[in-house]
Amino acid sequence: MPTTRVTIGSPVGLHARPAKLLVEAARKQKATVRIGRDGADPVDASSILAVMALGVAGGEEVVLSAEGEDAETALAEIAELLAKDLDSATTT
Repeated sequence: MPTTRVTIGSPVGLHARPAKLLVEAARKQKATVRIGRDGADPVDASSILAVMALGVAGGEEVVLSAEGEDAETALAEIAELLAKDLDSATTT
């Protein structure tokens, strides 16, 4: 299962809007995407409650993994998204 690390670009971390955008992006993938802290059990990135329960802060590094069809593509897209400031008013 491919994995990648990414530093959260949103200063507020994965709260409300950034978490929602992550979940929406994960749900669009053909692969199952998981997110977690290094050394901890990852959670399903398509679950808003699971993502927000992680309590990931801005600037914190997370580990993404994906399994299934187009897993590498899914990881690249999600990593690119998380590296941005998703709480910015200009983010679409």
